[in-house]
Amino acid sequence: MGKKKGPKYDQIIEAAVKIIAENGYHHAQVSKIAKEAGVADGTIYLYFKNKEDILISLFEEKMGRFVDKIQEKIEGNLTPKEKLIILVEMHFSQLSANRALAIVTQLELRQSNAELRVRINEVLKKYLDLIDSVLIDGKESGYFSEDLDYRLARQMIFGTLDEVVTNWVMKECKYDLISLAKPMQQLLLNGICSR
Repeated sequence: MGKKKGPKYDQIIEAAVKIIAENGYHHAQVSKIAKEAGVADGTIYLYFKNKEDILISLFEEKMGRFVDKIQEKIEGNLTPKEKLIILVEMHFSQLSANRALAIVTQLELRQSNAELRVRINEVLKKYLDLIDSVLIDGKESGYFSEDLDYRLARQMIFGTLDEVVTNWVMKECKYDLISLAKPMQQLLLNGICSR
C-alpha cells in the first residue's frame, strides 16, 4: 500500500529538506521538522515511519519529479545530442534552483547507512535508466560511436554531473552552476582530444 499523501505530506517533505540542509541529517530532529512544517510531532508519524523514512521519501519525491521533468523535455523528435544537452542543463538548473535540496542530495544522503544507500540506489535507477535510453538511442541511430560502452558512458555522465554539483555545494554555491552546463556538454560530447 502506498503512502498517505496530501498537503501535509508535502509540507513535511519541504520542511525536511530545509531542516536537514541546515542541521545535517543526524542533527535534524523529527520535532524540528514538525515545527518547520507547522504540524504536531505526532502528525509526522501518520505519514512516515521514522526519520530514515522521511529522508528516503524526500529523495523519492524530489528525484521522481526531477526525472519526470527531464523525461518530459526529452520526449519527441530530438537528436541524442539535444537530449543530452537538455539532461545536463536540467540537472544543473533544478539543483541550482533549490540549494537546500542540493545540500541534502550531495552531502547528507552520502552519510547514510548501508541499508539506506541501497534504497537510495533503487530511486537513482530510474535516472540512470533515463541516461541509458539517451545513450542507447544515440548508439543505435549512429549519432554516438558504435563501440560506445553505454554503461561506462552513463557512469561518466552521472559521475561528472554529480561531482560538479557536489563541488558547487562545497564551495557554498558561490558561483553560477548553470553556466557550467555548456562547457560540460562540450566535454561530454567532444572529449578532450584536439580535432
